[in-house]
Amino acid sequence: MPIATEIRPVPGTLIDSAAGLVAVPVVRGGEAPTVLTAGAGVEPAELDARLPASAADLLAHYDLTGKPGEIAQFPADLGAGLVRVVLLGVGEAAPADLRTAGAALARAAKGHSTAATTVALLESVSRGGADALAAFAEGALLASYRFSLASGTKGPAPLEDLSLVGADSAEAVSAVGRGEALARATALARDLINTPSAEKDPAWLAARAGVVAANSGLHAEVWDEKRLERDGFGAILAVGAGSDRPPRLVRLDYRPDDPAAHIVLVGKGITFDTGGLSLKPNDNMKLMKTDMSGAAVVLGTMSALAALGSRVAVTGLLPVAENAFSGSAQRPGDVITAYDGRTIEVLNTDAEGRLVMADALGYAVAELAPDALVDVATLTGAAKVALGTGTGALFSGDEALAAALSAAGQESGEPVWRMPLTEEYRELLDSRVADLANIGNGGYGRPGAAEAALFLREFTGGLPWAHLDIAGPGRSTSDEGVLSKGGTGFSTRLLLRWLSGSEAAAGSGGGAGHPHRRAKRS
Repeated sequence: MPIATEIRPVPGTLIDSAAGLVAVPVVRGGEAPTVLTAGAGVEPAELDARLPASAADLLAHYDLTGKPGEIAQFPADLGAGLVRVVLLGVGEAAPADLRTAGAALARAAKGHSTAATTVALLESVSRGGADALAAFAEGALLASYRFSLASGTKGPAPLEDLSLVGADSAEAVSAVGRGEALARATALARDLINTPSAEKDPAWLAARAGVVAANSGLHAEVWDEKRLERDGFGAILAVGAGSDRPPRLVRLDYRPDDPAAHIVLVGKGITFDTGGLSLKPNDNMKLMKTDMSGAAVVLGTMSALAALGSRVAVTGLLPVAENAFSGSAQRPGDVITAYDGRTIEVLNTDAEGRLVMADALGYAVAELAPDALVDVATLTGAAKVALGTGTGALFSGDEALAAALSAAGQESGEPVWRMPLTEEYRELLDSRVADLANIGNGGYGRPGAAEAALFLREFTGGLPWAHLDIAGPGRSTSDEGVLSKGGTGFSTRLLLRWLSGSEAAAGSGGGAGHPHRRAKRS
């Protein structure tokens, strides 16, 4: 469902606005917070006269410190009739501060059709802080997101129109457009994640990818079950064998002129995960419409590359299957053959995401000649146990790539923590009857997240590679800040910031013709 809120940079002053809610920034700094009066359209003393008390007295009354996202609101007549005035904490107006402030304003403005603010006139923004203004727009739009299949409206409606007073310069308009592109890409990912699995089967997701590709200037290619079998994608087929809704593989290509590098993104696309014959308990299974979050993140990322002017060629691979149980489902103890020719002993059918991604990674290594690989998945409960719901797990053996992704996560407000690829744990994946087992044998205290990462690494051909396990932050249980209950689309904005900046080429860890590619085994 598209975000309903529109953000418009406009000229003029705050008191001239026809908005029903106006937000005046409160800056934290020095000995006391200060109210930004620039852009109000009146002198500070006259503004004080129109408020219920002076700005200084209101700050004291509401115990405002200027903390990002802090809110106090009251009615006042600024000259054009009674409006709702919001004192909005913006911290030091850094990008992270303004993202939080934008989200807080959007939540405070729910139920109002129009709002206006002068955040674009903050000193750090007006001096060229395009990233800060983009972050404000991003936060406001993300907090306005809602997904509902109810027949009627529930709760206050999101804000329809947010005017950024004084943000009508070309630079400001560009910054707002950038924030909007980041937010709408994330909203697309959230929509896909939140769609019920009764509708969201592999064919549906592949069709949605085709629509997004057509609207975003991408080339799309889809493997159905017959083509998957013909081309040797044995792991994807094995995972989808228990469902009467067959699997798919989707390839999306973004190709700018004279690309600086070629990156492949792989997103886990399990449209529903029962666990297969290794059946999940109900409390876990009822969340599993979100188990295709990795594919949704990759599709959302691909949708905005052109809008953000990425100079990096990007291929997105979405291995999509439904992990069901039936007489045709794969069994614990089965041995399957992956795309690259290696055999895998399936010891647990609920460790299926790594299987479909192994096929996609093997295809990327054999056929696409990438400079780097990044995969995204709600892969292991162990990652959530280790890092909670606020931080994603990052595994990588490439220092430059890991540093670039970590920096992009900090910039986007989607933090990741680098986890170790402990080499001693690799032996846990040895199988007595196949090249690999899909889970470890229980040693070293069952390091599930590391085992999964080490398993995926086997299919990366020695290329620079990073694995993002977003099982913790991929879902939210509440509406708070930029998050809404349900799928979060976590890492969409991280990947877009990385791919639209210079770090994607510099941090890819290699160039075309990387020497460590693995040819597909016959």
